Amino acid sequence: QVQLVESGGGLVQAGTSLRLSCAASGPIVNYAMGWFRQAPGKERELVAGTWASGTNYGDSVKGRFAISRDNVKKMVYLQMNSLKPEDTAVYYCAAANSWDTVAVRRTGDFWGQGTQVTVSS
Repeated sequence: QVQLVESGGGLVQAGTSLRLSCAASGPIVNYAMGWFRQAPGKERELVAGTWASGTNYGDSVKGRFAISRDNVKKMVYLQMNSLKPEDTAVYYCAAANSWDTVAVRRTGDFWGQGTQVTVSS
């Protein structure tokens, strides 16, 4: 089991960048890691996921967002560029025991508490 803590959210203007961080309480090398988001009245969606063999992204963020991980530091990052008002949501970091959980089932086994990202127009 791993505990996750997100940070880096805030209020920014459209077109700017923000980097979210996710700190894990233990080793993450064997976990698939993902960033998800949920906006008011909308379903949770996968933003980006990373596994040993690669990464994948939600269609709405491809080319703008980048996920990365530092297994030594037990950290996962989400670099968000060219932010849009529709990116406004609570962003959650998640860990999963398999890539299938993140990439196919679009969920996680362990979750952080979330960090709010608000993009003003």
